[in-house]
Amino acid sequence: MSFRIGYRTLKTAVGAGLAVAIAQGFNLDFYGSAAIITVLCISVTRRDSLKVSWARVVACIIGMAISGILFELIGYQPWTLALIMLLFIPIVVMLQMNTGIATSSVIILHIYTVGEISTALIINELLLIVVGVGVALLMNLYMPSSDQALRTYHKDIEEHFKTILHELSVYLRHGESEWDGKEIYETVDLLQKGKNLALKNIQNHILRYEDQYYYYFKMREKQFDILERLMPYVSRIHHTVEQSETVANFLDELSKSVSPANRVPYFLERIHLMRKGFEEMPLPKTREEFEVRSSLAYIMHELEEYLHIKDRLWNQADKKKL
Repeated sequence: MSFRIGYRTLKTAVGAGLAVAIAQGFNLDFYGSAAIITVLCISVTRRDSLKVSWARVVACIIGMAISGILFELIGYQPWTLALIMLLFIPIVVMLQMNTGIATSSVIILHIYTVGEISTALIINELLLIVVGVGVALLMNLYMPSSDQALRTYHKDIEEHFKTILHELSVYLRHGESEWDGKEIYETVDLLQKGKNLALKNIQNHILRYEDQYYYYFKMREKQFDILERLMPYVSRIHHTVEQSETVANFLDELSKSVSPANRVPYFLERIHLMRKGFEEMPLPKTREEFEVRSSLAYIMHELEEYLHIKDRLWNQADKKKL
């Protein structure tokens, strides 16, 4: 296993040192705790960092209030500390601020160690929280850009879609194919990774709750489900008919047009004309031809839905490029 230092590790190390330096600069007691708070508040995304930091601040204030009251009323004893935890933990869990338990425990132990509650101690603990949380938020201002990786996933998925559509057209045209289907499994992986990264990218923007890449991966995921449904119907067509060539040509053209551009209206019109043309053709003469034409009709129906998915999400994304 190779040794490497990631950006989050670097931020954590720098943040811990900076928090201690600031706390020492203010002559705060227990200044090392500022580093602990900073380390605990540095998160994977900016939005998560804000959420965690808020939970820790509120939980610390609740912890100081409960411990200050009980220590003064009952005494600074280990069993008092146990009682405080019995009350404090369920309260923060009820408020859905579980992430603040560890930080608050440090603050509560400071009060227990000093053995008395005072204005100076409360100010000291509040400043430790402010320094620790503030430095963590400062460190989390930097997040590496995901744009290059998202563009790569976007490009790779489109290339895989082109290959899949083309290979389906080859099978319809010849009734066989040497394609090993590896793009199917790779596309599943690419879609999952791309969508996860797009969601993480959204979490790194405080006020943004949607993203053009998220819409893109969502669209392709739904379209891929349709391609998977098509495959059993395509694979059972071993006897080619006139309509097979027409649908194969359509798939081939569709494969060459997989891109961010919205050509849905053109291809929907093509399907409409194909269906109209098929209806005007003579009825099938054999059972085999009837089954092939039924499968082709189903394939056209699914391809129409494939196109409608892009059209719907195109509008949903407020005409952002997909």
